[in-house]
Amino acid sequence: MRIIMKKIIHKIFLLAILVNIGCASDYLDTTPTDAVSEESAFATTGNAMAALNGIHRAMGLRYDSQGQPGEHGVMIMREVLAEDVVMTNQANGWFVSMSSWIRHIDANQSDVEFVWKFYYKIIGNANMLIDKIDAAEGTQEERDEIKGQALAYRAWGHFNLVQIFAERYDANGGNDQMGVPIVLEPITEGGSRNSVEEVYAQINQDLDDAIALLDDSRNNPSHINVNVARGIKARVLLTQGSFAEAATVANAARDGFDLMGESDLLAGFNDYTNPEWMWGFHQIDIQQTYFASFFAYMSLNFSSTNIRGNPKAIFQPLYDQISDTDYRKRLWDANASDPELRDPFIDEMTLESFTKEDYMNRKFLAQANGSSVGDVPYMRAAEMILIEAEALARSGDDAGAAAALFELASARDPEYTQSTNTGQALIDEIMIQRRVELWGEGFRFYDLKRLNLPLDRNGGNHVGIVINSKFFEEAGTADWQWQIPIDELNANDNIIQNPSE
Repeated sequence: MRIIMKKIIHKIFLLAILVNIGCASDYLDTTPTDAVSEESAFATTGNAMAALNGIHRAMGLRYDSQGQPGEHGVMIMREVLAEDVVMTNQANGWFVSMSSWIRHIDANQSDVEFVWKFYYKIIGNANMLIDKIDAAEGTQEERDEIKGQALAYRAWGHFNLVQIFAERYDANGGNDQMGVPIVLEPITEGGSRNSVEEVYAQINQDLDDAIALLDDSRNNPSHINVNVARGIKARVLLTQGSFAEAATVANAARDGFDLMGESDLLAGFNDYTNPEWMWGFHQIDIQQTYFASFFAYMSLNFSSTNIRGNPKAIFQPLYDQISDTDYRKRLWDANASDPELRDPFIDEMTLESFTKEDYMNRKFLAQANGSSVGDVPYMRAAEMILIEAEALARSGDDAGAAAALFELASARDPEYTQSTNTGQALIDEIMIQRRVELWGEGFRFYDLKRLNLPLDRNGGNHVGIVINSKFFEEAGTADWQWQIPIDELNANDNIIQNPSE
């Protein structure tokens, strides 16, 4: 971890400046590290808030390559490792080796290093705020808000790391398997891997502390308030199999947020002012990131080589389970390759040179063919309803689960009637709704892993040449854990590598 942490102390406040510049790497490479002193950076709550804004902006910055736009790049990786996002062609190759389960199990790959460094960078920057904010000049309310957000970010970072680099949490107990190093203070030396149980205990403690400090106010939806902190907590509890509590927390998390209507659902998933979005990244027009963007790979319409040649599609067996009266069915076009049958909207939004593949998505729309600008969703009220429904169903409350599911499904499909399914059949229905609703938003790999399900791409529209014929992976194999990056192993004598197949 030395390679990750050694620059954090001097760089944290500089992240705040990135809000107003276009190229992060140029700035950080040329600005002296002592340009802003540590004391000045945290002397007041105003300065500390600027540093916190730097963390928010770091979520969408380009790192070592155009395929690494912060959290947005990891969201894509988590989707292409699963089955529901289909890579229809190789195009220029971005995310192909990830989708074929080659890249994440190679410790020498830059994407592996990026994911490890990215989340620890968020954690390290949050630690600086947690360490310094109590002494900052300002009101207690301001200190609480900053500290609460930093604690939530620290929990969120550890939660992503332990899901990616460690074995799944087993609700039946044990969980003494190697997790990831817990980092709670600004350090320059790496530590050993804590157990999965220890990591989750720290995540929960940080979230509980954050919830106690935060309220529902915030500057904008890019920031974390008590609703978002509860939403992260609900995700954690669901992953741990604490279903009764997960349902309660998810219900509280979405308080004050309404489900979007049909027009917003079809508007492109690119605007964080959508009433359903609880947390999202807002991209300012002048901060064009071109190919280092979520929309450069996942949108219908941005004119990148990747989009033109490899439009992302939905897994056909999943699409076939969507009711014809469900508004969401229009987020994909089963007949896109046929100019006589495809949705005219696809022709309106794309250039003639774009490849049209059946089941391609129109869920995500970039600002324009020449602009990859767009806001990125991190958390929506719909997800909280799905957590509540799933948790209730898995805890045996079929009636409560069906009622929660009806709230979401009836808002998406005016012909939907409340489910009469019970037991596993109800759980299966909820999971289909979850897969459809959250398609492309970074959840599916985590869901397969937490539920100990296999990857199964058979019987659909996956193209063997794109995924290197990776149609199936048994649940629980070593390949569900990413390899620890080689640079971390070389820099940290305390770290132990994951086993490989």
